[in-house]
Amino acid sequence: MKEKLTIEQKLAKREYKIPGNLIWAAYSFLVAMPFFEPKYHATYDIIDDPRKEKGPCFIVWNHLSRRDYLFIKKVFGWKKFNMVAGASEFYRKKFYGLFSACKIIPKKNFTNDPVGIRAINKVIKSGGCISFSPEGMSSIYGHNQPVVPGTGRFLQFYRIPVYFMKLEGAYLTSHKTDIKDRPGKVHVTVSKLFTSEDLKSMTPEQIEDKLNLTFKHDDYEWNKTARVKYKIKNRAAYNLETICYKCPKCGKDLVMVGEGNKLYCKECGNGVEIDEYYDFHYLHEGDVAPVSPSAWFDWQREQVIKEIRADENYSFTCDVEIGEMPKYKPIKDKNSLSLPCGKGKITIDHKGMHFEGERHGEPWSWTLGYDVIYSLVIENDTTATCMYVKGECIEIKPTTPCVGKMLLLVEEMHRLHVNLWKNFPWCDYMYNGTELEKK
Repeated sequence: MKEKLTIEQKLAKREYKIPGNLIWAAYSFLVAMPFFEPKYHATYDIIDDPRKEKGPCFIVWNHLSRRDYLFIKKVFGWKKFNMVAGASEFYRKKFYGLFSACKIIPKKNFTNDPVGIRAINKVIKSGGCISFSPEGMSSIYGHNQPVVPGTGRFLQFYRIPVYFMKLEGAYLTSHKTDIKDRPGKVHVTVSKLFTSEDLKSMTPEQIEDKLNLTFKHDDYEWNKTARVKYKIKNRAAYNLETICYKCPKCGKDLVMVGEGNKLYCKECGNGVEIDEYYDFHYLHEGDVAPVSPSAWFDWQREQVIKEIRADENYSFTCDVEIGEMPKYKPIKDKNSLSLPCGKGKITIDHKGMHFEGERHGEPWSWTLGYDVIYSLVIENDTTATCMYVKGECIEIKPTTPCVGKMLLLVEEMHRLHVNLWKNFPWCDYMYNGTELEKK
């Protein structure tokens, strides 16, 4: 009897090649429908056109939202390409068939994934084009993140032209905190970032430095000038307490509440109301807050940096539920990323990230050191995060809105103890002369 293959085995055996004409025509037609790309009122400024590239190329973009694939498809038009997407998304029924038909390549976020690399190799050797985000996942708090370590070596290995699609307004259209869209406007600019000759002459570090500088963008800051109205639908603060968790007035953690368009502290009442431009307006005289959610998150990072350096025994623990990827059949629930399988506690301290609890009724525990993890994977929204434990994707759902705090702790513990995934040079002020490990 023939052995039944798991979804993971099927993904590993799948033939990744340039998409066929029929599926590409259907994909182009679907994207052009009024409820897809036109819905977001995007404008395009094509400085260098990747459609004119005769051979293989990469197109990279500052990954602001879950809708970015629409803008990439519009830029490429009828020219075919293979997109790289987070491997966990392939376990969801609403994507499984489409991803297979469009030859989208799975990649386990923030890991060395041989399946994804083999697929990319094959497409490029066939003369195809690849689109991927060097940041590894979409923006969590409105501005860009450092590119994944090794991106410079990766691009230099292939030495094919690299185009850059710069997005502005996409995060404000489709937040990481809220899966509901908030249409307004998106601006797209496309230019050639690296030629083959550039990649030959530059070091991997120089390539990554240029990527980080070119990607530098904050959607909230951009809209202070652009002044685009977004359809916030009384949801501007929905789940915002998951990333803006610390009160700037009383200083307490995990006390913020997001309701409608208001974000406020349940302890001292300090808070703001958010308008259609994402501008803050204080709820009371004497209230205080950073100028935007992204600035709020940066302020919290500064506090975390100070806290973990001041206490060598620092530890944060939270109760969590855990989920696993299905083995044979994709998940039918459109709002679920995993299947519930257990619960326990997550602890983050100077030695790593630890789980103690149960899985399928049996004791289960693991530890990931900061030489293995440097950030958290957030696929759906900021109520949960994913980790790869011995190659397996495990979803972690805290019972309190603390994903933002967990994210900052992991990132800054990594920078304190390993520092492979370095901060931006323009963020050096946050460390105020503190010593970072160098690798």
